[in-house]
Amino acid sequence: MVARGKQSGPSLFAAAGLERDAPRPLADRLRPQKLDEVVGQDHLLGPDGVLTRMLGTRSLGSMIFWGPPGTGKTTVARLLAQATDLHFEQISAIFTGVADLKKVFEEARRRRELGQGTLLFVDEVHRFNRAQQDSFLPVMEDGTIVLVGATTENPSFELNAALLSRARVLVFKSLGPDDVEQLLERAEHIEGRPLPLDENARLMLAGMADGDGRASLTLAEEVWRAARPDEIFDSVKLQEIVQRRAPIYDKSQDGHYNLISALHKSVRGSDPDAALYYLARMFDAGEPPLYIARRVVRMAIEDIGLADPQALVIANAAKDAFDFLGSPEGELAIAQAVIYCATAPKSNAGYKAYGAARQVAKTAGSLVPPKHILNAPTNLMKEEGYGRGYAYDHDAEDAFSGQNYFPDALPRQQFYNPPERGFEREIRKRLDYWARLRREKGGE
Repeated sequence: MVARGKQSGPSLFAAAGLERDAPRPLADRLRPQKLDEVVGQDHLLGPDGVLTRMLGTRSLGSMIFWGPPGTGKTTVARLLAQATDLHFEQISAIFTGVADLKKVFEEARRRRELGQGTLLFVDEVHRFNRAQQDSFLPVMEDGTIVLVGATTENPSFELNAALLSRARVLVFKSLGPDDVEQLLERAEHIEGRPLPLDENARLMLAGMADGDGRASLTLAEEVWRAARPDEIFDSVKLQEIVQRRAPIYDKSQDGHYNLISALHKSVRGSDPDAALYYLARMFDAGEPPLYIARRVVRMAIEDIGLADPQALVIANAAKDAFDFLGSPEGELAIAQAVIYCATAPKSNAGYKAYGAARQVAKTAGSLVPPKHILNAPTNLMKEEGYGRGYAYDHDAEDAFSGQNYFPDALPRQQFYNPPERGFEREIRKRLDYWARLRREKGGE
């Protein structure tokens, strides 16, 4: 499916004057006609914005617009083409195949021969596979097209390095409450009537839009359609009328990874309130609770460890409770485990110790343990000295022999270094005590 810009002639409906009079959604009627009408992207279009500076030279390079839906990516691309006298061509990666791409490139080449440049806007550019992405490289390099790709997914993960090296990534931000309010005021001006919402309901509608300008206008239309003469909706009635827009969240993409990262880091940072907020957002968006429970177990291991050994017990118990109770009661068990882990003393000493031990194990080679700690089940092994000189620790004073357990060819290592926090404070005392005894017994 290829959407054309600058059509060669008027459509049948336009010729009949019907297209102009056909009903249009509010979001379409409010679509900016100039770049300075775009809201929420001042970092790109303000006086010192990146795109403003580009337009100052009337020369555009290829770009990737990365941001959530409803932030103006398509509109800005169209207006950039208009501002630089480029032919605007729009395609969607969802509906475009190799044959369509070839046709678009050939038309762009013909246009170029006539002195007309082409801005090719590719919606959902991350949907193209690697080979399709590579097909853009020659026409980008020779100037046949200026590529503007739009994506809601992280380009670092979804686009290949060759394409990214030839295009600048520009981030579009979700619209803030003030930006949404500006759109609502424009809508009221065009409609010639105020939104039938009280102050709290108006704020709630902006929140329902979730930073999506197009969604805010769609919601506003729903409100106007639903309202009877002189009726004003409060927050409760607004929810009944428009229901609620699903959160912007794809459980297999950026929304998923961003929120689980935020949850994990909030727990690590000992902020139970922030952790509960991100947990609630993930539950609200339909994230499988057992996935979250597994991540809480990981937090207990990685970030708390032996500073509070009960954290792992409680995290596992929360997982079992959800298995037993299901939703929604089981979600409370996971929430309590998150609170426990967020408020527990933190230590990654065990995590670091294991990593350091693995590194030495990989690099030191296949060293044989010292013979005195090896069993000698055969006479030959006894003759070779296996088990000779082994000191049974329970027979030693303080149940500690102080003997060496590392291979003879490997100097004694220290991987585990517990901090003076939580239960590891006690472990630290024990390790210091054994180190002193080992020195006294000549084990070091």
